Amino acid sequence: MDVSRIKMYTTFWCGDCRIAKNFLDKFQIPFEEINIEEDPQAANYVMQVNNGRRSVPTLVYKGDATSLSGFTRAKFDAFLKKHDLHPG
Repeated sequence: MDVSRIKMYTTFWCGDCRIAKNFLDKFQIPFEEINIEEDPQAANYVMQVNNGRRSVPTLVYKGDATSLSGFTRAKFDAFLKKHDLHPG
């Protein structure tokens, strides 16, 4: 697996964020969490890459942003496959 770290933009209240973090932890995929409620620049970035929406979790890998809002395992797996990230 590539050692580059995923950036995950989250909020305190986001259930989908908790699920995404659990999956990343389960598969031992390193990530950096950025809470957009604590970082106005991060909130602006998330809105920029999601057509004006504060859509979380938004995962960014090598400059490519993907929202996993409405989390499903299929969305998560598609993100991993797109970036050739293999669990564990």
